[in-house]
Amino acid sequence: MKELKALVRRNTKLYFRDRGMFFTSLITPIILLVLYATFLGNVYEGSFRDALEAAGVSVSDQLIGGCVGGQLVSSLLAVCCVTVAFCSNLLMVQDKITGARRDLTVTPVRNSTLALGYYLSALVSTLLICFAAAAVCLVYLFYVGWYLTASDVACLLLDVFLLVMFGTALSSCVNFPLSTNGQSSAVGTIVSAGYGFLCGAYMPISQFSSGLQKVLSFLPGTYGTSLLRNHALRGVFEEMEQQNFPPEVVEAIRDSVDCNLYFFGEKVELTTMYLVLSVSIVLAVAIYVGMNTLSRSRS
Repeated sequence: MKELKALVRRNTKLYFRDRGMFFTSLITPIILLVLYATFLGNVYEGSFRDALEAAGVSVSDQLIGGCVGGQLVSSLLAVCCVTVAFCSNLLMVQDKITGARRDLTVTPVRNSTLALGYYLSALVSTLLICFAAAAVCLVYLFYVGWYLTASDVACLLLDVFLLVMFGTALSSCVNFPLSTNGQSSAVGTIVSAGYGFLCGAYMPISQFSSGLQKVLSFLPGTYGTSLLRNHALRGVFEEMEQQNFPPEVVEAIRDSVDCNLYFFGEKVELTTMYLVLSVSIVLAVAIYVGMNTLSRSRS
């Protein structure tokens, strides 16, 4: 346990000491929020207004703002919890490049402890950044349309915590075989460009083809995005019901923004989404630790 604490402390200090790595991770959520609000905001608002007008329902600008803001915020956090983790978890690659990894492996510290040290330090760093991003997102929601309760905020933060755990575990598995800056840059670019589409952050999965929807229903990130959507928009849907919106209209909106997910035609409950995400975290961490253990046994 002492070795693990020392490794986590060492890795965390090195991460925050590298100003380039830290500020890149910190500024990413802010840039994404500006881009989302500038470009995706109008797209989301237009789609909501068109859908409601087609149903013959009038809606206030504040309610539209809360609906669009909830979708933007959930999309932002869903992406950041994974992409920031890939930035925060580059220390293991840097240690290979500088030779520090070799020095650590010749010590009596077990490879499993070394692996957990990298994982926990990256988890701490990513959580700090993503919770800060969540705070900025809540301020944004306060100005565009606030319909959250204290319970919604708590659940939203829990979703961020679980998604960061998943993102850190995933990045640990992907980054472990990397050994050069070029490889880490290539992986970071691919993840930043593609993950948002795969998890349904940029475009709701309900708008994909049925075949692609079935494929994406096997990915844990899909359920993490849906959990964020449900808790960011729960108050908006409750307000719609109180304003006597037709139930079928509310349900159609829930389907369109992926609050309702379907696995081969069966609706997935929130408890099942949490279960899928939790099991995926455990499996990913186990795979990562196993990769480290096998690495030493072969050397």
